[in-house]
Amino acid sequence: MRKVYVLLTDTGTVLTKLIKLYTKKPHNHASIALDDQLWNVYSFGRRRPRNPFMAGFVRENTRGGIFRNADCALYCCSITEKQYENICEKISEIERNKNDYRYNLLGLFAVMVNMEFDRKNAFFCSHFVAALLEESGVEINKQKPLSLVTPNDIKESSSLKLVYEGKLSSYFAEVSKGEVTEISSQKFYREFNTERVEVI
Repeated sequence: MRKVYVLLTDTGTVLTKLIKLYTKKPHNHASIALDDQLWNVYSFGRRRPRNPFMAGFVRENTRGGIFRNADCALYCCSITEKQYENICEKISEIERNKNDYRYNLLGLFAVMVNMEFDRKNAFFCSHFVAALLEESGVEINKQKPLSLVTPNDIKESSSLKLVYEGKLSSYFAEVSKGEVTEISSQKFYREFNTERVEVI
């Protein structure tokens, strides 16, 4: 068996605060990680820290920038070797064609009125994470379309197990002390050329 991780965060940005006012939930950004040390973390979000409209597929720097003081909840999902390969291959495919993918900002606001707004090759963070896991055979939510799935919906999935909740910086401190012992093999990691970026 292999493991992937879902990282839910509250980065405290203006947009995050606005979303939080609506959702009333503690974590409103979702990412998928291929390892428990969170070196290989992917999502859909802003590519430039000061411009939420320049957004798309990103590899995230969870150790700095707006994540420096982030609150988080980290969930683990046990999957087969084949499912892990499928997830890595899909991420690699999106990376190769990243200019064809867009951030679905309209879809994000459509969630607030419970209206499905599914655009080809367009995602917001939790839509991307849910679609990636579902496409690989991991059940996330049967009650609504993937384009309406929120970070809180992902958290409620029975496929996920809570690993850690608290300050992201404290989690990294535990990792550095060796208190996180389930280090994933790097056999299927992809070395992307994406610049590590800051997100919503």
